[in-house]
Order: sequence, then C-alpha cells, then structure tokens
Amino acid sequence: MSSTDAPRGPIDSSRVPRYAGPATFARLPRLDEVGRTDVAVVGVPFDTGVSYRPGARFGGNAIREASRLLRPYNPAQDASPFALAQVADAGDIAANPFNINEAVETIEGAADDLLGTGARLMTLGGDHTIALPLLRSVAKKHGPVALLHFDAHLDTWDTYFGAEYTHGTPFRRAVEEGILDTSALSHVGTRGPLYGKQDLTDDEKMGFGIVTSADVMRRGVDEIADQLRGRIGDRPLYISIDIDVLDPAHAPGTGTPEAGGLTSRELLEILRGLSSCHLVSADLVEVAPAYDHAEITSVAASHAAYELTTIMSRQIAAQREAKEAEDAK
Repeated sequence: MSSTDAPRGPIDSSRVPRYAGPATFARLPRLDEVGRTDVAVVGVPFDTGVSYRPGARFGGNAIREASRLLRPYNPAQDASPFALAQVADAGDIAANPFNINEAVETIEGAADDLLGTGARLMTLGGDHTIALPLLRSVAKKHGPVALLHFDAHLDTWDTYFGAEYTHGTPFRRAVEEGILDTSALSHVGTRGPLYGKQDLTDDEKMGFGIVTSADVMRRGVDEIADQLRGRIGDRPLYISIDIDVLDPAHAPGTGTPEAGGLTSRELLEILRGLSSCHLVSADLVEVAPAYDHAEITSVAASHAAYELTTIMSRQIAAQREAKEAEDAK
C-alpha cells in the first residue's frame, strides 16, 4: 500500500451504534474484507497451559467486545492509527485444546503465515503459553528479539508437573532456544511470593532485568520508560503483556491475580513512553472474563492493545514515507 491508498478503517460509530454488528477489534474490517494488512489483530483462544483458574480462552473475544468503545484518534500519541496503516482483525487461530505440543505448533505455523505477508501481529490470548510459538515465528523473521514482559510473574520456571510448555515457562524455553536477545530482556511489574530465591537467581542468569511494580510506584513511569528504552536500544522489540501485571482492582478478570500491581494508567503511560522503540509484534494475554466485573479487565486490555497498535502503525507509516522519499530521489 502506498501513501495514495487509504486504509479501510473502523465502522463509523456516529452512523452505526457501537453495540451493533460483529465485534471485531475496534470495529475494524476483517482480514478477508481487505485482502492484506499491515497489522493483523489475531486471537488465540487457548488456555490449556494455565496452572490455576481457566477461562483465558474467552479473552480475545472479550477484548474485542470491550474495544467497541475505542475511537480512531489517539490523542496520547497524536496519531490516527487506522488511517496511518491498514489494521484488520484476522480472526482466531484454532489450536487443539487437548494437546499443548500440537497447539504450540499450530500457533507457530499460523503466525508464520501472517508474518509472511509482511504484517506485524497484535495477538490477543489465550494464556501465556502462546508467547513461545509467537516468539519463534517473529525470530524467524527478525532474528533474536528484545523482549519486554509485563507480568506479575516471571514465567521463566522450568516445568509444571513435568510439562515444558505451560503459561509459566515460555520465556525459559525462548532463552534456551536462542530466540531472544539476552542483552535486552526485562520483566516489568513483577511482584508477589515466589517458590524460592533461586527463581530470581535463575532468571538473572537468563539475562532478565526486573522492574517491580514497587519500582514503578516509587520511581514513576517516565523514569521507568527511559530505563527500558535504554535497555532496548534500536533492537527489534517484542512486547508481551499478561493482564495480571495490573492490580486486581484494575484487572480482576485473570487467572492468577496478585495484589500490589500497576494501575491501568501506569501501564498505558509506560507503553506510550516506548513509542520510539522498534516494535515488531506484541501479545496481550490472560484475560479471563468469567472473573471480570463490568468489563474492567477487558476495557484495560483493549486500551493497552490500542496503544501497541498505534505504535506499530506510526512506525509502518514512517517507514513507508521514508521509502517513498528515497524512491523519489
């Protein structure tokens, strides 16, 4: 798509009520309606990897429903993301709920197909198991990527009940497989009890830095965003957000809630502070609507996905303009 091709945007909510019609993300067109897209919003309704409360398989559609309230102009980033690049809802990746290994392979293959079109991914989970196949796919395209992992938990444990693929193990597997740039890894928002101090020792050996939720509270979002930008540099970046990074007051609808988390405002401001980073894809996982109240969790998740989508759209537009200027010389 060139600068003369206008992206197809959301349904006009001044003409069609927000509560009417199918709930695609932000009321955007489906991928089959536009043919190709720059950013594919894709759901992965899979939660077989959870260790406590199930239900994240319904998270993607809950986020889509809550995203009906999103509007096309993002004042915080001074951008109209759906006018800068084509963003479309690519539907769901149907993964086997009875076989985790097969599901991981299916998700990786489907992500390969979408990334192969040139799109970036904004993935809606699902549980955090899905981050591993998504990272595998992104690394095939970009090489080992920097990772910012927003989560109450480390998710670098070895196994649960002998299983290597669970929502608590994806980033240990990713480090072992060499698909992460271990000079640019960070957890953000971690807190709560651990199995032992060795959890932190093992995590540090893998290359992760930790910004706790208390760090965010004491130091403020601007300083934290500055620190994260410095750690990432100009590397290709993948952002993975477990909605339980938010305090249960802001995100009750999740499987493993922990007290003392970020506010939704803090999360959104940190994400906005990363707008200069080279964001190649992202996921947002662990929304479990059965435990939600008044769509609090889904609304917060939809806004976080909106900020990430805006960052990617802005960068795509800037790259397109730079290429067209170079071609015009």
